[in-house]
Amino acid sequence: MSGDDGWCGSVVLVLGSATGGTGGHVASLARGLLAAGCRVLVCAPAATDEHYGFSAAGVEFAPVEIPADPGPQDSGAIRALRRAITGRDAEVIHAHGLRAAFVVSLARTGVPLVATWHNAVLAKGLRGQAGALVERIVARNAALTLGASEDLVERAVALGAKKARLGPVAAPEMAPPRRTRAAVRAEFRLRPETPLILSVGRLHPQKHYDLLVDAAARWRELDPAPEVAVAGSGPSYMPLAQQASRVHAPFHLLGHRTDVPDLLLGADLAVVTSDWEARQLFAQEALHAGVPLVTTAVGGLPGLVGDAAMLIPPNDLDALDQAVRRMLGDPELRADYAARGPRQAATWPTEADVVADVRSAYAEVAAVRR
Repeated sequence: MSGDDGWCGSVVLVLGSATGGTGGHVASLARGLLAAGCRVLVCAPAATDEHYGFSAAGVEFAPVEIPADPGPQDSGAIRALRRAITGRDAEVIHAHGLRAAFVVSLARTGVPLVATWHNAVLAKGLRGQAGALVERIVARNAALTLGASEDLVERAVALGAKKARLGPVAAPEMAPPRRTRAAVRAEFRLRPETPLILSVGRLHPQKHYDLLVDAAARWRELDPAPEVAVAGSGPSYMPLAQQASRVHAPFHLLGHRTDVPDLLLGADLAVVTSDWEARQLFAQEALHAGVPLVTTAVGGLPGLVGDAAMLIPPNDLDALDQAVRRMLGDPELRADYAARGPRQAATWPTEADVVADVRSAYAEVAAVRR
């Protein structure tokens, strides 16, 4: 099962519906584990195979439709998961996200569960209570809990996790830009002196892009007034579009984009306005690319960016407004933060580091089982 190069047994990676950083992380892990000689099966909704190319990369894939919310439909996911692992002699099941880990817990496969928590439960009311119950069940059923940020580790421990620690998550290596800066800016019909402010992420209330719309309306008084662009899709698209129209904000909703490296090359400033994040992918991409970043100090972001980004409180329009004005008004300050970004990015774990870390975790869990 293991040798000088570490654990190389049989693992099942389980993932729910995902189109962002969590899915990219699992795709990176699957490729790395396969290259290390492990036997890898990915169980996830069929759409994730199309999006992340598990099968195309030679990774064995079994469709298991895990819906976004818990309910009676979970019984179908449980049956599909049990069928997929029957006869595999899996030594570890590694579930990513609370929904996937919850389904694995209910399936009672007898295989040790490693659960990576990628997100916090932010919902209130009945949804929040249901989320807290899912957290508790997952924490107590996992042989090992890995948290993408320290606050997630603390939450799991508080809910009864047997063993919990920080689990490194690497940002996938970005492809080089395919267009020039001038070509990217021409897409938005920007004059050379007009700043472009960029954010990338799912259009969801957690990202608080409504704050960015209101700030963009304020920045119309600046000379030159910046243009703001957000790449991503999600349920907040129409409310944000209506809000931007109502307040006459220079705000562009770009939809899902596959050319984030190009957009970053054309940008003068990156902004993250989220209420919570673990290791936000766009923040990592911005620092890698050397684009100055203003971000909320929430979840794992302060530890991720260190002193390489300007931190602001969440849900604070005035703080966002002032931070961006300060950045745009001081070219030397922007240049300083632009230089800090790649230096901070160089301290983060690589994809190879993360694969080595999870193989060590699997060896630990499998040894306890034996």
